[in-house]
Amino acid sequence: MTTTIQVNDTILKELEETARAMVAPGKGILAADESNPTIKKRFDTINVESTEENRRFYREMLFTTHGLEDHISGVILFDETLRQSAVNGTPFSKILSDKGIIPGIKVDKGLTTIPNTLGEKVTQGLDGLSERLEEYRELGARFAKWRAVIQIGNHQPSQLSLALNAHSLARYAAICQSKGLVPIIEPEILINGNHTLDRCERVAQWTLDRVFEELTLQRVFLEGMILKPSMVTPGDICPEQVAPKIVAQSSIKIFKRSVPAAVPGIAFLSGGQSSTLATIHLNAMNKNKHLPWELSFSYGRALQEDCLAAWKGEKANKGLAQKVLFHRAKCNGAARFGKYFSEIENQ
Repeated sequence: MTTTIQVNDTILKELEETARAMVAPGKGILAADESNPTIKKRFDTINVESTEENRRFYREMLFTTHGLEDHISGVILFDETLRQSAVNGTPFSKILSDKGIIPGIKVDKGLTTIPNTLGEKVTQGLDGLSERLEEYRELGARFAKWRAVIQIGNHQPSQLSLALNAHSLARYAAICQSKGLVPIIEPEILINGNHTLDRCERVAQWTLDRVFEELTLQRVFLEGMILKPSMVTPGDICPEQVAPKIVAQSSIKIFKRSVPAAVPGIAFLSGGQSSTLATIHLNAMNKNKHLPWELSFSYGRALQEDCLAAWKGEKANKGLAQKVLFHRAKCNGAARFGKYFSEIENQ
């Protein structure tokens, strides 16, 4: 006899409330979930050794920024970071919660090559996920993130790549919701390449259609999830670059075709764009009114890059670095209403 595991109405209500809080008007998500190898690369740019204490100090500096909660609704943490505490012994998850910021956790285990493809990737981490999520919830996490990577290239993406990544995203999402955590669904279409805007549009629609087909098949509660997609842009080395207004029009066109209105919000990743360009594109999209979802942001480097450069690994620069982080958060908060303008950068 087969028993169907169902999420009760109380959990569904909590999931929806959390998801809506994550895309609250004027706010977005800070992605501070860099793995140790990734944050080492970031620290290398300012000649800072990536020790556990340096990573802890840096994350504490981010999370204790005065007024961060005015523009940041949630923070995605790495496993190490969720277990860390401030110098006074307060767990990072409590510091964030006390500021009204929702703690989240990256739960995927990175990428592996799909056999019989031209180097395409699928994300690992489903094994043992249920047990890990139970622990993360006890540690204070209320949402999770899983990143899939889609490459545009010669004969890419393949149908196999789209199928495997969509299945993994949906399976992860279903497990998350069964444990009371809101899943962030992140199908990142890499910006690398010389593909045109039209080509990116087609791939974005294929990807999103396949993802939502799987989410429906696996009975994921759409009101209790957040989509974290790439913006629809030409490749970074495409000679035919386009204006922010065109990026906004193309992105919204594809999302209207493929993203159900039940989804509370779309929190864009920056995907290698500069800090300012990511803000400009978000602002252009939010000039469109009467959309069924909130258009928000979930930026990592685009929020942290200037802050990291201001810090330089020196404790004396902590205050300056925090001001820089707050400024970038404020700029993106304005872009959430379509009210960002270049003069804000000089304030």
